[in-house]
Amino acid sequence: MSPRPASNGMDLNKIPKQFCDNVVAARTKESFTVGLLTGESGAFYALSPQHFKRLVKNLTYQLAEYEKEYGVVEAEWVPGVESPIQTKDLPQKGESK
Repeated sequence: MSPRPASNGMDLNKIPKQFCDNVVAARTKESFTVGLLTGESGAFYALSPQHFKRLVKNLTYQLAEYEKEYGVVEAEWVPGVESPIQTKDLPQKGESK
């Protein structure tokens, strides 16, 4: 099945794509940062809290529609897993966090 048209009229079949194998997110008071990772490279985006909330609502809607059509997606999310991309140095062997 072909992707449905984007709400802004873009033809999603003509957009170059890469498979995203991981997503990381972080936040400050002023913004959210989302990283879409592909192998050893990735693209990072800063979003305002309002834009981030719209993104979450859109993704929630897209997943609900997908599950109506194809069935429930089983996925586990474990918070607290440290990303290989850090804003601080990780402790060295023998050091406590």
